[in-house]
Amino acid sequence: MARRAALVLGGSGGIGLAIAAMLAAEGHELTIQGRRPERVEAAVATLGAGAAGVAADLAEESEIERVVAGHAERHGRLDVLVDSAGLGIGQGLGEIQARHLDRQTAVNFRAAVLALREARPLLEAAGAEHGKALVCLVSSWAATHPPAWLSVYGATKAALDAFARSAQLELEGKGIQVTSLAPATVETEMTRYAQGEIPPSAMLRPTDVAEVVRMLLRLSPAARVSEVQIGRAE
Repeated sequence: MARRAALVLGGSGGIGLAIAAMLAAEGHELTIQGRRPERVEAAVATLGAGAAGVAADLAEESEIERVVAGHAERHGRLDVLVDSAGLGIGQGLGEIQARHLDRQTAVNFRAAVLALREARPLLEAAGAEHGKALVCLVSSWAATHPPAWLSVYGATKAALDAFARSAQLELEGKGIQVTSLAPATVETEMTRYAQGEIPPSAMLRPTDVAEVVRMLLRLSPAARVSEVQIGRAE
């Protein structure tokens, strides 16, 4: 059987890079996507010879199509799709700007929908071959516990959770497992804003989320896990 392959959106740092490193260690060839070319190049350098990177803006439909098509051309298969891309812009209700609302919706939710649309044929082929392909959509604890000033971010993550449940029902007979991962605050560049309220020692590590993905990989095709919430120490 050909070596398995994975595509990690948002894979140039934080949770996505930790998941990509785990997948590389598990023997997957990789494509990672990030928005900034220099960060993509640096991440690829840490992942070994089986990894390739692409810089793309996931707010653009054509860019998502390019990323998935490039992965297909490069590796010829897709066994694992991870969407770890996301951003949160803290604003009170009276301060929300349409451009910030649109950007969060596009990156946090719309990109996952379009990526799965594009990747579905490859994932179905992998599911038919060995009974299991895996889709992991990185949501957030904020989907169900949204801070007041992150209302848009929390809403986009709640939409992502709902999409994951619906997608799992649609793909149930195709050998594809769709799981949303909802971690509490993870120590990454994105969460530096919270370090005045939550000490880094109390935050989750990116590798905690990666280990959950490893667990999902190792479950039998008979197992169905629609969502995993990962809390932190209080």
